[in-house]
Amino acid sequence: MTVDHRRAPVLEALVEYRRAGRLSFTPPGHKQARGADPAVREVLGDAVFHGDVLATAGLDDRLTRGRVLRRAQELMADAVHADHTFFSTCGSSLSVKAAMLAVAGPHEKLLIGRDAHKSVVSGLILSGIEPVWVEPLWDAERHLAHPPSAASFEEAFTAHPGAKGALITSPTPYGASADLRAVAEVCHRRSRPLIVDEAWGAHLPFHPDLPSWAMDAGADICVTSIHKMGSGLEQGSVFHLRGDLVPPKLLGMRADLLSTTSPSVLIFAGLDGWRRQMALGGQELMSGALSLAAGVRAAVEEIDGMHVNDREDFCGPGRAHGFDPLPVVIDLDGLGVPGFRAADWLREHRGVIAHITDHRRIGAQITHGDDRGTVGELLTALKDLARAAPGLGSAPRVEVPSPAELRMSQVCLPRDAFFGPTEDVPLDRAAGRVAAEMITPYPPGIPAVLPGERLAEPVLRYLRSGLEAGMYLPDPTDPALETVRVVAEHGA
Repeated sequence: MTVDHRRAPVLEALVEYRRAGRLSFTPPGHKQARGADPAVREVLGDAVFHGDVLATAGLDDRLTRGRVLRRAQELMADAVHADHTFFSTCGSSLSVKAAMLAVAGPHEKLLIGRDAHKSVVSGLILSGIEPVWVEPLWDAERHLAHPPSAASFEEAFTAHPGAKGALITSPTPYGASADLRAVAEVCHRRSRPLIVDEAWGAHLPFHPDLPSWAMDAGADICVTSIHKMGSGLEQGSVFHLRGDLVPPKLLGMRADLLSTTSPSVLIFAGLDGWRRQMALGGQELMSGALSLAAGVRAAVEEIDGMHVNDREDFCGPGRAHGFDPLPVVIDLDGLGVPGFRAADWLREHRGVIAHITDHRRIGAQITHGDDRGTVGELLTALKDLARAAPGLGSAPRVEVPSPAELRMSQVCLPRDAFFGPTEDVPLDRAAGRVAAEMITPYPPGIPAVLPGERLAEPVLRYLRSGLEAGMYLPDPTDPALETVRVVAEHGA
């Protein structure tokens, strides 16, 4: 294929659709905004509805003879050094499930870093795959997990030689990355594929000063959220494939099981346009973002009570392999204010919305969409927060478990626990019972409790104290955590 990254097939097809003045008697029922509610049109603008057309028998013809989506995916694959690329309009939550299903099936084993996103656990529940959990590298001083090491995957494969492959999350939402080349080598020595959940790494292929990206590091499947660190629309995700360990037709079939039959052309257009933007000028854009982030990091470090986690904090023996400086993660331990309360104050009093929030940190994600004006407002708000901190009062202490206490034993498959007989028990009587639900501090969305794990008191104390301090738990059946859903006694 002759590659011309100035082209954007989806965007060009949308222009042609409107130029031709086609009259559609198909969904969507708003009929190019004409039937949309006037108040919605006023808020969203008609351009949104004009771009909302059917992908097949709309953007392309009934038999997709224009190959619009295929050409856009081929250009994306070329831009990031993949053999094949698949677009998803259901976020990386779908993409990672498709990747898992292409590698392992019901009751087959898959090695998975225990710092995986809740979407991975949802994939286990739906598929019946048996997880073999690989422990992250744990920074006990900062109470922070980094991606597992290659040695840990080596040990897991040795203990479970029948495992069908491995899945690792890199980079983390905090910006820590794994030694993907070493992990890929461990997998490929056994002819097993490596899946990388690189949801936070859309930007990595486009600047040499960023950590190595999964396809260049030898991964077989890579899942990327373009809406996170790229400039796609929410739910815009891609998954890439290289090598011959996973057949592309098989990966496409597995994705088709989960995908919507009504994909959003708006999201496709965002993916297509972002690829063109980065292929033509990505290094310059990333250079600007890195320069801005460096300035923010230096300025925050001058604010009393705040410390920006940097490479020295995250990388080294027993810690992360690489470091992405664009997620500016600010440790507030010196202020004595938990991240939950700091984030709420910034939103309410300064209109600034932080990303990562945990018991001691907030995160400010810098992208190529920022400029001196936006980071200037951020720094002003952070200085105001430091001045306001003494008046915010004390917050309940979050009882963070030690690494040994944090990990609970998996006594049955997540699917069996989730779909089997269950009952709700008071939190103070839940220790020792087998969880039948996920409980996930969010963000970043890494479950503290998985279906099938035997609940332990330190983890329950952590969640209860976290909830009282402002932690957000979106998924338990009882949001107040007065009760926990567990496997019924006769089912345990």
